[in-house]
Amino acid sequence: MNYTLNSIPERPVKPRERGFTMAMDKGLSIREVEDFLEVAGEYVDIVKLGWGTSFVTPNLKQKLEVYRAAGIPTYFGGTLFEAFIVRNQFDDYRRVLDEFGMTFAEVSDGSLEMPHDEKCEYIAKLSEQVTVLSEVGSKDAEKIIPPYMWIKLMQAELEAGAWKVIGEAREGGNVGLFRSTGEVRSGLVEEILTQIPFEKILWEAPQKAQQVWFIKLLGANVNLGNIAPSEVIPLETIRLGLRGDTFDHFLNMEKPC
Repeated sequence: MNYTLNSIPERPVKPRERGFTMAMDKGLSIREVEDFLEVAGEYVDIVKLGWGTSFVTPNLKQKLEVYRAAGIPTYFGGTLFEAFIVRNQFDDYRRVLDEFGMTFAEVSDGSLEMPHDEKCEYIAKLSEQVTVLSEVGSKDAEKIIPPYMWIKLMQAELEAGAWKVIGEAREGGNVGLFRSTGEVRSGLVEEILTQIPFEKILWEAPQKAQQVWFIKLLGANVNLGNIAPSEVIPLETIRLGLRGDTFDHFLNMEKPC
């Protein structure tokens, strides 16, 4: 930090289990990645190369090396995993992870129908090779999953070997955890939290209002994902009470959050 302010929430140092920020790279150039990390690298814990963008991104290995040199792990979006699975190319997917030196992978079923036992088998197999994040929720806005099922799916995927479970929202923040307007399904979130430890959940929250809602509910060190590179520093100020949305939230704290 550049100067001292009192009543600022404490943020764990990286690598951390909570207060995690996952940024989404939708096709940044190598120069853009370098600029992004120069400004915001301190506040980024992991980067997702969104959906199947890694398939068409030029100079992919060089770009991944820039992230690696900065100590920031990356992973390919879950939709890419699904694209391999629907083509019966799971072994090819595993080889791709090795070829590109990936240490994380996302397992999801938001775009295809997959028996949940089968999904858990993929999680178990991949967890022998990499650290697995598994995503719960559908990309279909018409498919509403009841809270008890979210909990059941998350518990099973954590037991299968997932390091964290991701609450689906898509890039736009208008499905899964959220209504089509972007409004948080608050009852769903609160019910999930009765059974799943908050540090085990990475909430996709691309919109500022969503980020504010989670920070007010769970504090500065809630795990948030699908953050645009240009929004990483603004998010950090929301976490610290240095933007109007949370300006009063952390003042006069007896203990750091």
